[in-house]
Amino acid sequence: MGLPNIMLNGTALSVLYKKLGYTDGQIAFWTGVIVLPWSFKPLWGPFLEMFRSRRFYIYATQMLAAICFALAAMSLYTEHFFPLSIVFFFLLAFMGATQDMAADGMYLAELSEKEQAQWVGWQGTFYNVAKVFSNGGMVFLAGSLVASMGNVKGWSIVLGLYAVVMFLVGLYSTRVLPRTQEERSVKTGAEVWETLVDVIRSFFQKPAVWGGIAFITLYRFAEGQAMKITPLFFLADHSKGGLGLSETQVGLLTGVYGTIAFIAGSLLAGYLVSNKGLTRQMLLMLCTFFNLPFAVYAYLAWFLPSDMLTISIALSVEYFGYGFGFIGIILFIMQQLAPGKYPLAHYAFGSAITYLGYTAASMISGYISDRYGYSNFFIWVLISTIPAFIVTALVPLRKPETIKS
Repeated sequence: MGLPNIMLNGTALSVLYKKLGYTDGQIAFWTGVIVLPWSFKPLWGPFLEMFRSRRFYIYATQMLAAICFALAAMSLYTEHFFPLSIVFFFLLAFMGATQDMAADGMYLAELSEKEQAQWVGWQGTFYNVAKVFSNGGMVFLAGSLVASMGNVKGWSIVLGLYAVVMFLVGLYSTRVLPRTQEERSVKTGAEVWETLVDVIRSFFQKPAVWGGIAFITLYRFAEGQAMKITPLFFLADHSKGGLGLSETQVGLLTGVYGTIAFIAGSLLAGYLVSNKGLTRQMLLMLCTFFNLPFAVYAYLAWFLPSDMLTISIALSVEYFGYGFGFIGIILFIMQQLAPGKYPLAHYAFGSAITYLGYTAASMISGYISDRYGYSNFFIWVLISTIPAFIVTALVPLRKPETIKS
């Protein structure tokens, strides 16, 4: 699940476009456009409920994602790489979003509510293997290959490796995914439309749904801005207010140190929530861990330390809080918005809405950082955390046994 999303929305694609000379504003906007399928996946989510199995959608989209990676690699050798890459990466995002819906649906169908909370930390851990691979290993490899081969050859090899990995994962999935779900027959056009309307209507008729939508939209408002600009800030020269790091250093920081800290935070939060439950106090604690550590980026942007140990510790603190707090929004969607007649489609609605808020924030972040500089930008990120605390304190929470639709 993680690889398409992390590659497109993480460090690797931003570094690729940065090294080819595009501005922060262009990178933030177009990478935001590319990942829009994760925001609109509810439009085709109901179709996954009606025919074929979730298992089929998982391995089929993994193999199609491999083709998209391969096409993007080949487009590097053309004169129209940028527009072609936007198209291929957008199609890759569509495959990734569909894969996510099917995999999340399988997770919800196979596990009880207690098991969902118990295993959500491990789900995040394995998801973050993609971060180690993409933000760490592949960015590190790209830095090494580009130094000896140039941008085109170096990055085409990296994208080709992504394609190989996704294809192998697709083959693996055909063998290991559970076959407990029966194949579903295709419905008529009228039945498809009726089901789609019912899915949408029933989601927005859930009790306190608008408070939930406000929560999942604003919880990630600061994150969407910070995480899009951070790798660009790391790569930018000191003369432009950045840390002046190399691709290999960025890969080591975000892909290794950051991911280890993220996993540690996710596991600890999953353990705590599975024992304490998603109470108001727990949700406020998760929100605090999630948002306040963004202060470390403001520190780095204002003081521009050159000591890698200082930078590594600061980033690890932020990623630990990021992993710890991210569990809050996952479980909120699973336990407050998804239960009911269409758990897969409604989980897709919830995750898409939060992703839309994240994407909208990320798309404007580049223009803010270009205009005001990195130091002022990260102060703005801290101000942007305030709405998250407000909605966390006010969002209605229902006990699991009261959630019927």
